[in-house]
Amino acid sequence: MLVLVINSGSSSLKYQVRDVAAGTVLTEGLIEKIGVGNGGGGDGEMVGPRDHAEALEQVDAAIHQELGDLELGAVGHRVVHGGERFAEPVLVDNEITRAIERLNPLAPLHNPANVLGIRAITRKWPKMPQVAVFDTAFHRTLPEYAWRYAVPDELYTNHGIRRYGFHGTSNEYVARRSAALLDLPVEEFDAVIAHLGNGASVTAIRGGRSVDTSMGFTPLEGLVMGTRSGDLDPSILVFLGRAGWTPEDLDTMLNRESGLKGLAGHNDMRSVVEASEAGDERAAMALAVASHRLAKYIGGYHVAVGGAKALVFTAGIGENSKEFRAQVADRLGALGIELDGGLNAERSKEPRVISTPSSAIPVLVVPTDEERAIAEATAAVVSAGR
Repeated sequence: MLVLVINSGSSSLKYQVRDVAAGTVLTEGLIEKIGVGNGGGGDGEMVGPRDHAEALEQVDAAIHQELGDLELGAVGHRVVHGGERFAEPVLVDNEITRAIERLNPLAPLHNPANVLGIRAITRKWPKMPQVAVFDTAFHRTLPEYAWRYAVPDELYTNHGIRRYGFHGTSNEYVARRSAALLDLPVEEFDAVIAHLGNGASVTAIRGGRSVDTSMGFTPLEGLVMGTRSGDLDPSILVFLGRAGWTPEDLDTMLNRESGLKGLAGHNDMRSVVEASEAGDERAAMALAVASHRLAKYIGGYHVAVGGAKALVFTAGIGENSKEFRAQVADRLGALGIELDGGLNAERSKEPRVISTPSSAIPVLVVPTDEERAIAEATAAVVSAGR
């Protein structure tokens, strides 16, 4: 089956066409500046497609130029937030689309764009099967003691305030690949997976299922990220609010001006590492803060899974920054973790072990492929007629 994978942002549309049976990418691309005028926002003359429907026309033209008249079998959408309703990928219909839209308040930067992508496909190809694959679904197995916040129950019952977790599609894919690398059934796979990109999270996997994860109600909680603060004392926000900061000020500061950018002036890990190696003390401290935070989570999740059989690094930083992996591993000596310097320095797109034979816990680097996971899930749902 040929599957078109769509990842819709508010002003962008990333796509791939994949042959699921062959496991290959036939074509891919990115449409940017959707709805953006030369006056900023939607003002002035359009510098990109007017809306997601127009962007989809460009995608269609590009696919036909690359692949001719090959027929698509389905479309798979990455949807960031599935709330408590969606625990697995689902075949999209009007009711499902409305249900995703009702979750917009939980992911105001993501779900509205995801719905725009779904509706654009529906208008252009009304008979095309569409499947929604949710970032939060893999974490629906969290036990209640892991997803509860210690706040009045009415905040959960009336407003849905609880820990949801994100990066689930990536974590599920990486868990399966990691278990296969270690020749373990996924049902026996207990591990800690560190998904480290501009957005970063760490997940505790027990028996192949998520039992805890660092992101919470939103993707802001947890690790130090490119521009996000991760964990901090919530009273800081009360203090700043009383000092005159608006909710919009706080949101911008926490999500766009914090993390590595706030500490070192750069949100790109490569730039921070280079600056640190050149003697920049701010950059060195940023790496220390980020690696310390991650090491604490890894230690805690090692306990949560009853003893991890693997520590897995994935996503852009996890797969490519040997320096940051080494800093984290240096903080995990109490767990008996030892990296092999030569293996850690190797560049490869293949899953691999980078720890020494004497390491108490194997350390793996396993490249993620969320688009492949979405395509495979889409094909499975459509074939099953769900």
